[in-house]
Amino acid sequence: MVYTQSEILQKEVYLFERIDSPGREPMKHLKAVCFLRPTKENVDCLIQELRRPKYSIYYIYFSNVISKSDIKALAEADEQEVVAEIQEFYGDYIAVNPHVFSLNLLGCCQGRNWDPAQLSRTTQGLTALLLSLKKCPMIRYQLSSEPAKRLAECVKQVITKEYELFDFRRTEVPPLLLILDRSDDAITPLLNQWTYQAMVHELLGINNNRVDLSRVPGISKDLREVVLSAENDEFYANNMYLNFAEIGSNIKNLMEDFQKRKPKEQQKLESIADMKAFVENYPQFKKMSGTVSKHVTVVGELSRLVGERNLLEVSEVEQELACHNDHSNALQNVRRLLQNPKVTELDAARLVMLYALHYERHSSNSLPGLMADLKNRGVSERYRKLVSAVVEYGGKRVRGSDLFSPKDAVAITKQFLKGLKGVENVYTQHQPLLQETLDQLIKGKLKDSQYPYLGPNTLRDRPQDIIVFIIGGATYEEALTVYNLNRTNPGVRVVLGGTTIHNTRSFLEEVTASGFRGRSTESSHAAPRPSSRR
Repeated sequence: MVYTQSEILQKEVYLFERIDSPGREPMKHLKAVCFLRPTKENVDCLIQELRRPKYSIYYIYFSNVISKSDIKALAEADEQEVVAEIQEFYGDYIAVNPHVFSLNLLGCCQGRNWDPAQLSRTTQGLTALLLSLKKCPMIRYQLSSEPAKRLAECVKQVITKEYELFDFRRTEVPPLLLILDRSDDAITPLLNQWTYQAMVHELLGINNNRVDLSRVPGISKDLREVVLSAENDEFYANNMYLNFAEIGSNIKNLMEDFQKRKPKEQQKLESIADMKAFVENYPQFKKMSGTVSKHVTVVGELSRLVGERNLLEVSEVEQELACHNDHSNALQNVRRLLQNPKVTELDAARLVMLYALHYERHSSNSLPGLMADLKNRGVSERYRKLVSAVVEYGGKRVRGSDLFSPKDAVAITKQFLKGLKGVENVYTQHQPLLQETLDQLIKGKLKDSQYPYLGPNTLRDRPQDIIVFIIGGATYEEALTVYNLNRTNPGVRVVLGGTTIHNTRSFLEEVTASGFRGRSTESSHAAPRPSSRR
């Protein structure tokens, strides 16, 4: 996620091996750079390696704090004195975008409590991030979430234990770590997306910057898997946060630019100067050719899926469910789409999930009827069960925030004016809950009663350095929110992290892995209770 293999080759690193690969050949003419997580398994592998070294010298870098006892065990194993140095290089997390990181963990909790191994891994990842950014933060957490409080305490324990490592130069306003829980906003990961990066992840899936295109009809062999990285791809860097409509016209411009350059490259090479110019420009031309074919393929496939799955219509109704309070209209639209054969099983279930979350306690709740509609159109029991599982995971009873109605006069006025003006784009009306939480935090108005500080100290000034971590996973829509906040609030720097980066499918896996299985749909859904505020 940081270096491409070709960039590492330029640093004269010619061989890449895993430390646990069996049958590696001894190569005493090479030096080895080892970059490892300081886990028991890795330390054991390294001890075995040092007892029978395959390379002349070892430079060992651990991605997090390593214990003194492990250092002692390594020293004892290094009888041939091949270790030149051991260092801690804090990189125990995945850097996704310049302001986004992930730990690639799915299913971090069991019910409402941490899985102990995942809590330990998350604490390590988060403390490594703080050490690499040289931050010793004050900590706030979401009061309605037991896992958020537990993680806050674990991070604080590490900071206290390793106080010498966290002894950074004090800033006027201390940095702030805010720990949130995905269950407070189960709407955001269920929505279809329309900005480039988020859309690619939702429809195709981004896994460590790689996108699998092997299922694309008629795909050529060299495009079966492509890399989308803002570091090495100028078009992607400039377009990742733009809407799909804009991407289409930018792809057209990219193609036209490429076409203009193409004939020049293929002119006759009549002189040495022509040949020299061709050789000098060829790598650039080849790189541009690769960029063009990659993005044309990706955008073409997104476009095909949008048409095939009727996503414009589906997304419009999703946005209505997420952003408006017109129950009868929403119900009518969901029913209409459930009858449409182009709407996939996933999209049909997703619409009912959004309806169930929004109108959970509405007096005219029609969830049993929608569940019957899902069954009648042949939606699998797995997806039907997930409807009640999602409500169990992130329903009204669980949420610490009011997800659907504006909280105060200012917010109500804003929503009213927005309604009058109309929205620039009906497909991107939704703003994640995180937008409002961070907005309140930056203004110094985030309530201590809902997001208390860990320990007696509190911030007197508005925070400037903010690290937000979402247990249960962040989304690319939230990454876009943070990108825009950073752009529009000079002097404020927000970094967003999560146990993983979700699309709808991975979010539903998270819900299932956390032990929310949903009820059997045959007997499900008692009559809705009358509305009562928490």
